[in-house]
Amino acid sequence: MSGLQNVRRPATLASLAAELGVSRTTVSNAYNRPDQLSAPLRTRVLEAARRLGYPGPDPVARSLRTRKAGAVGLLLTEALSYAFRDPAATGFLEGLALACEAAGQGLLLVPVSPEHVDVTAVLQAGVDGFIVYSVREDDPHFLAVLERPVPTVVCDQPHGVEGVDRVGVDDRAGMLCLARHLTGLGHRRIGVLCMRLGAGRYDGPADQERQLGATYPVQRDRLAGLRDGLAEVGVDWAGVPVIERFLHSVDAAESAAAELLTAHPDVSAIVCTSDILALGALRYATERGLSVPEDLTVTGFDGVPEAARADLTTVRQPLLEKGRVAGEMLLERGERDRPRRVTLPTELVVGGTSAEPRAAQRFFSGW
Repeated sequence: MSGLQNVRRPATLASLAAELGVSRTTVSNAYNRPDQLSAPLRTRVLEAARRLGYPGPDPVARSLRTRKAGAVGLLLTEALSYAFRDPAATGFLEGLALACEAAGQGLLLVPVSPEHVDVTAVLQAGVDGFIVYSVREDDPHFLAVLERPVPTVVCDQPHGVEGVDRVGVDDRAGMLCLARHLTGLGHRRIGVLCMRLGAGRYDGPADQERQLGATYPVQRDRLAGLRDGLAEVGVDWAGVPVIERFLHSVDAAESAAAELLTAHPDVSAIVCTSDILALGALRYATERGLSVPEDLTVTGFDGVPEAARADLTTVRQPLLEKGRVAGEMLLERGERDRPRRVTLPTELVVGGTSAEPRAAQRFFSGW
């Protein structure tokens, strides 16, 4: 117990000011308004603070006084590890972090489960604004964000929210371009692997009613773009099998590819609505002894680094740029009344996983 009596209390703003013989305002300005002090005086204040153990102004008290948290909130309706595991999310996060760094702002990740409805984390987040990363239209956490009196920028989805800025790509047009590439090669027997389409855990075939009722507009638009492209060559969408997976992982995609090809062994091309799903399909093809693209064409969407290493045919989108633009839109919003809509370009990347179908599956105009 006697040893505790010798522990020196950390200095306070008032005790540091008394030690230096200056006002408390001078000490505060050394941290918050350095332009108000001469360089020698500020150096003397900071050196004394280090020597006496003064940690600086209380950030909580400062935020209450200024009504600024100095941080951007990123709403991610997935587990926290998803932001560092999913390559598309990682690319976006890097771009957003660059925008925050340039503006001298912090970044607070607000991860919430898509299966839970508790919105406390959103309502209590100490942030000056929100970036909402790709959530479904009726997500309760997103609705809680809209209740906060702070600016908001949506990345990808949902679409067309009143008063909210959005940055994304034209998913439908990007997939239409990919569809035309495949039909130009002669593919007509096409199967699809897609990410989750709505609330609730579901894995299996997604019929047209489920597709049309999807509350994830990105998936809805990518399927629509493929449907448009197949319709141009007379393929009835009702006959195109679509397999949905709740989890966005290579393992989940591998099982989806197995489900698809077991039920539809005549499929000549698997179109995946993300590169992660495509990588799972490629792994299944390898394990089954199928040669890609000679036996089976596989395509993705996103253009993540892993897709480039696999030489995947995909639709590339500027992931890092999307994060950077979203951050700048939020941090530079000012007093704008009208929301901005920024649509970034996509690019079809033809890799080594797509080719003409086998002769027995090839489409001829004379058929």
